[in-house]
Amino acid sequence: MQPHSEDNLHLEIGHVLFIDIVGYSKLLIEEQKERLHQLTEIVLGTAPVREATDEQLVRLPTGDGMALVFHHSAEEPARCALEIAEALQKHPELPVRMGIHSGPVSEVKDVSGRSNIAGAGINMAQRVMDCGDAGHILLSQHVADDLVQYRQWAPRLHDLGECEVKHGVQLHLVNLYAHPLGNATLPKKFASVKSAQRRSKGGVIAALALVTLLAAGAAYYFTSHRTATPNAAIADKSIAVLPFENLSSDKENAYFADGVQDEILTNLAKIADLKVISRTSVMQYKTGAQRNVREIGQQLGVAFLVEGSVQRAAGKVRVNAQLIDARTDAHQWAQVYDRPLDDVFAIQSEIARAIADQLQAKLSPREKAAIEVRPTADVVAFEEYSRAKTLLLTPNYSGSSSKYYRQAIDDLNSAIARDPSFFEAYYQLVVAHDSLYAIAGDHTPERLAQAEAALQGAARLRPDAPETHLARATHLYFALRDYKGALAELEFARRGLSNDPQIYTLTGFILRRQGKDEEGLRELQRATELDPRNTYLLQQLGISYRQVFRYPEWAAAFDRILTITPGDVLVKLERARVDFYWKADTNPLCQLVARLRAEQPASIADVASDWFDCAVWERDWPGAEQALAALADEPVWGDNTIALSRHFGEGLLARAMHNEAKAAEAFAAARVEQEQVVARQKDYGPALCVLGLIDAALGKKEVALEEGKRAMELMPVEKDSLNGQTMQIYFAIIAAWVGEKDLALRYLTLAGSRPGAANVANYGVLKLSPFWEPLRGDPRFEKFVAAKAPK
Repeated sequence: MQPHSEDNLHLEIGHVLFIDIVGYSKLLIEEQKERLHQLTEIVLGTAPVREATDEQLVRLPTGDGMALVFHHSAEEPARCALEIAEALQKHPELPVRMGIHSGPVSEVKDVSGRSNIAGAGINMAQRVMDCGDAGHILLSQHVADDLVQYRQWAPRLHDLGECEVKHGVQLHLVNLYAHPLGNATLPKKFASVKSAQRRSKGGVIAALALVTLLAAGAAYYFTSHRTATPNAAIADKSIAVLPFENLSSDKENAYFADGVQDEILTNLAKIADLKVISRTSVMQYKTGAQRNVREIGQQLGVAFLVEGSVQRAAGKVRVNAQLIDARTDAHQWAQVYDRPLDDVFAIQSEIARAIADQLQAKLSPREKAAIEVRPTADVVAFEEYSRAKTLLLTPNYSGSSSKYYRQAIDDLNSAIARDPSFFEAYYQLVVAHDSLYAIAGDHTPERLAQAEAALQGAARLRPDAPETHLARATHLYFALRDYKGALAELEFARRGLSNDPQIYTLTGFILRRQGKDEEGLRELQRATELDPRNTYLLQQLGISYRQVFRYPEWAAAFDRILTITPGDVLVKLERARVDFYWKADTNPLCQLVARLRAEQPASIADVASDWFDCAVWERDWPGAEQALAALADEPVWGDNTIALSRHFGEGLLARAMHNEAKAAEAFAAARVEQEQVVARQKDYGPALCVLGLIDAALGKKEVALEEGKRAMELMPVEKDSLNGQTMQIYFAIIAAWVGEKDLALRYLTLAGSRPGAANVANYGVLKLSPFWEPLRGDPRFEKFVAAKAPK
């Protein structure tokens, strides 16, 4: 017989997750089948398995479990293991242990002639798993060395030392757990003193290194069901650049000072070895009041702060910067730069390099080059750009008003006119146009064309820059609703912008729209670590909790916002709505509205829509009429996607009061308004959906149903889970209003039972809103509503 030729053996590195059921052999045959079926369903339901192709993942049955061989990175089996552990929390009857190792594997033919996988990578992963008990996720040292380099993994890795496996082989292992996932207890094989004594000196050193990382690591929130908060464990290489003080006599130079601070922050954020807090969160620490360095460090979750000042006069600039250890209030480094004004861009790069050196941050050649790139050579263009960036952040605090976006667009266009090679200005111009299009309601072809032109400008200057990929992802998401394309662009952007919370925010938004609510939550939680005091982001996190009916966490997210902006009336109102949506309890919101009306009569317009809701829920018709009068031209109802006009509210109220003539007049006026909206926002599902709702109120049955169906076609749930479900639920209202109860109940049951249901399908609205009046008394509807009641 000829010996087997190793030249024909194709080896590659496989990242193996080995899984088995503890105590499997002691189970009855029927129990074995049942447990194995349960485990298989859980594993197949995880995102890394569900989304992988046959080329990316090999699945191997092992009798009492299975092995998964990934081909991309060691992160894949680790993420998969955490998702499996999360799902197993609901199955205490299913004790499972897991082991992860990266090593050589090869494709072989088994006795049946089918392709299979063999090799040391598989065998070693099983040995790693064998050292654990039920609930453990153990990693070989090789895998842990790969993962510990990343901020999101380091705090979850806990060194165990060495475990003896078959043939006396010693394996150095690490325990992966992220409370409440995994098993934090010491495995039995490590519990004895003899095992501890066998640990090598190198293992002890590695353990100490991991302890240091754990003490300083930034907490990454993978699967917890709590609202993310600033981390108790603060990474050594974490930093926030606070707003610089403007010492110039001309106060108009404030934007210039902001720009200097922002450029230093942006340069530092390009360094993957650092954790850098976003500008949105640090803006709240403007100079003026005495800063409490330790308190700010805790609030932002960082070890170091940068403070500074900028003075500009007579063609010169003085920049003073200092690095402070927020844990001790000790000054680590300081420097004053006196230069000609046009040398300010070199100063910004120098400060970023000096701080990186102080923090002993590792810089790749690409990162070093990126820090050296000057944004522009034109100081005036830089100032206009800086003012635009500040304006683009403003809606996060005061509502999404188009005036901020329009002013920012004017400033950016002016900056580009002065310097056509100003790449960052093009990038921000894409953001401004897309925000105006998608957030501020300018759903017009003209706005879309301007966004695309700005994107082309950025791509022409730097086609491969991570910012270009992020700009393209922003455009694909906000303007074109191409979620698959946006995610692909975000993967490219992530490689060079690991500190940009927008990467994680957009990813979270997209996953939410794809119906992957828990995965989307994790991305948004990651974004809040980099931008912990961004109230808009925290609101979105709260919305994600609401979408999956996790009301206590929704409330906690808004409570956290109120610790940042305690006087924010709109946040207080939204926080008070939680009990209504959750429990149909009108008291928190209605009592707050009554108090605000009494204490702040000048701001009554801010609470008018909430006042109208409360009055309608409590059937206080005179109060509802007063609220409508206070509304002026503001919408009477807003549901993230749907906006109903004041005339619509008048029609709804008149119908509830059985004044059909007045209702018809009001709905007719609302239709005239909505026709104009539809004309501007062609092929936009929500606009057509509202028109269908109005036509249903006017008794135009066939037209209304057709418009509702068309809205669902324009925004299908398969493409956009979030807005698609909203279209389906409003179609249910349309059907109910035209007397098609069966159709209404079918769509309400279809969409209203799933995570991501619109506000109008929450328990309080279903129970008390006139939207659902035509279905009241129908046993099917009442059963559906009762099922929504808090348990």
